[in-house]
Amino acid sequence: MSSSSISSASVAAAPPAIDARYFAAWRWHFYAGLFVIPFLIMLALTGGVMMIYSGVGNELGYAPNIAPAGQALPVSAQARAALAAVHSGALSTYVAPAAPNRPAYFEIARDDATIAVAVDPYRGTVLTSGDESRTIRALAEKIHGTLLIGTIGDRLIEAAASLTIVLIATGLYMAWPRRDGLTQALFPHLKRRGRALWKDLHRATGMWMSFVLLLFLLSGLAWAGVWGDKLVQPWSSFPAEKWNQVPLSDLTHAALDHGVLHEVPWGLEQTPLPASGSDAGGPGVEGPVSLDSVALWAAAHGFHGQYKLAVPQSDTGVYSVSLDGRNQDGVSPSGDRFVHIDRYTGNVLADVGYADYSPVAKLMAWGIGLHKGMAGPVNFAFNLVALALVLLLCVSGAVMWWKRRPAGALRLAAPPMPRDLGLWKGAVVVGLAVSLAFPMAGVSILVISLVDLVLIARVPALKRAFS
Repeated sequence: MSSSSISSASVAAAPPAIDARYFAAWRWHFYAGLFVIPFLIMLALTGGVMMIYSGVGNELGYAPNIAPAGQALPVSAQARAALAAVHSGALSTYVAPAAPNRPAYFEIARDDATIAVAVDPYRGTVLTSGDESRTIRALAEKIHGTLLIGTIGDRLIEAAASLTIVLIATGLYMAWPRRDGLTQALFPHLKRRGRALWKDLHRATGMWMSFVLLLFLLSGLAWAGVWGDKLVQPWSSFPAEKWNQVPLSDLTHAALDHGVLHEVPWGLEQTPLPASGSDAGGPGVEGPVSLDSVALWAAAHGFHGQYKLAVPQSDTGVYSVSLDGRNQDGVSPSGDRFVHIDRYTGNVLADVGYADYSPVAKLMAWGIGLHKGMAGPVNFAFNLVALALVLLLCVSGAVMWWKRRPAGALRLAAPPMPRDLGLWKGAVVVGLAVSLAFPMAGVSILVISLVDLVLIARVPALKRAFS
């Protein structure tokens, strides 16, 4: 039976097994899409903006290339130039040049803002400066993560991302070929016209994109406030107990993040920072410990290209030198490394690399890097194509609904629930599994079920509006 010719009569007359389940899946697909499509469009557009922006500049802001001129100035001299450009500022982080023709960046805290200053490392001249939370990229990331409305926005986006998993499951169930071969489902029939063509485009794109979209969702949910912060990240974070007899701070690594910019590896954000002021640790910086001596130590111990050097912000603070693939510090997350140095003794208090991550943290390191298109030009190009296909999925789904709806009627035209469906055990198991794994999906499924079975089914005005 063609989905384009659905009616209540045809549902009632349909064979009870596969057709009834197909229409039930279609109804859930419709409800999920009704909520999810605006969010997917927003996520695809803002994700594309962030990728393109990061491709032409630094996450901290755009700055022009510079002409190399011999030996770079000491980092402290560059820092003084940056501080002179920000009145009453305090140095937070030094970001080493990504290449010989790229500037160094300095993050300077001033009041409640973080100012990113790009400095020519050879001449000590300031190239650009600005609040890093006000760049185009930062605005796109705020919309991408919170809709600019904080925790409520985060929860809405997490619910939409979680519900997209239901959208994928129901879409695959409907699109999976039952009579024709798999090839017929993977490639659209471009000679068709009207809604049939849009349906073919939607089905084929969905078949190709389901797994990719699922990876996007899982890596994105790693940052979400419930699934990421409360469930997955706590038991996947690096255990600070591995640092034998090293004093710990009350702060976690997330204290090194600046606003929406996550500058710490996902697997370390909830791990406590070491604290300075003891004899703990192994050999590190020799002689007086300063910004310059720590930078020289980093250059001599495997930190090349763009890396970050966070300076102590308190009496017990530490110098933290890091490479993080998800922040353009390198192409491969397998090169991630975080070293903490006692500000008084110069001892290395902790040295954590990718090999020390938990299995989930390793997956997330790669997932987040791939999600952001930072694992090389092929990854960047693939993501742009994937985002375009996500937009095609959303547009084709909306066009299919528009062509199916009753002309001139103010009705949503939801696919009717088939009669005598009974208890669809497979759907119940899948729904429970998704709900347990993704709490916001469970909340969304419960709300949709209550609205559908209690309000829409029993309130005539709503029943007419949705039918």
